[in-house]
Amino acid sequence: MDTSQNTNLQSGGRRLTIRVSRNSLSFSALKTGPEGSGVTFEPYTVRSGISMAANLREAFKTAELPSMDFKRAMLMVDSPVLMVPVDMFCEPDADTLYRHSFPKQNADRVMFNVLPELNSVALFSVNKDLKLVVDDHFADVRVNCAMTPVWKYLHQRSFIGTRSKLYGYFHDKKLEVFSFAQNRFKYCNAFDAGHAHDALYFLLYVWKQLALKPEHDEMHIVGDIPDREWILEELRKFLLRAYVINPVGDFNRSPATLVKGMPYDLVAYYVKGR
Repeated sequence: MDTSQNTNLQSGGRRLTIRVSRNSLSFSALKTGPEGSGVTFEPYTVRSGISMAANLREAFKTAELPSMDFKRAMLMVDSPVLMVPVDMFCEPDADTLYRHSFPKQNADRVMFNVLPELNSVALFSVNKDLKLVVDDHFADVRVNCAMTPVWKYLHQRSFIGTRSKLYGYFHDKKLEVFSFAQNRFKYCNAFDAGHAHDALYFLLYVWKQLALKPEHDEMHIVGDIPDREWILEELRKFLLRAYVINPVGDFNRSPATLVKGMPYDLVAYYVKGR
């Protein structure tokens, strides 16, 4: 089992970021040189019918960014997450615990990120063949749960004001719903939510489950939101304070927020670090 380490995005050479989810693959890196600061983002069209590891092998042959002379890589993985309180985490038991919770991930390699600010450890999985392909191409590989920069940033953001906040992050036809209290997760779960009606149900169900107050507390949603205006309108029928987070304004027009099509987790990673 491996842990990933902190990444200094401003020094120590360029690192290629490879983001992998169930059905998507992309490459990104910080720009250098006379073109100025910013992020280069290159999505790769995944071929159905072959494994993600095979898609990555093909991408290394045909995509532009991977053809450059990168020696280091950050592998950002979107896979099921098991959140464990840090005081209950025992590394030798992590494999068994994760595989019991997600038996379909049995062939994958279990890894983890420690989230000290949240007193939690995020266990996640990486396909073994995919990891091998990355290791074969780079001398220095770090692995990160794709949600880690989102949790860390929105936890910091939750301290603004005195109201409790529920967050919903839409990506890859999924909805990640989470809330914080006393430097811990109060709630953290993921739902398949490619349709707006399903997403609305999950958001309001969790709101009710946490006994949040419709006239006082806040709902914040962000990411690739299906039928965004409809969801926001429906939320506001039940909640007084429902908002869509605008990354451009939230991150003070950072160059990473202006990259078309880049997922919010990558934006948070490049703006705020892991």
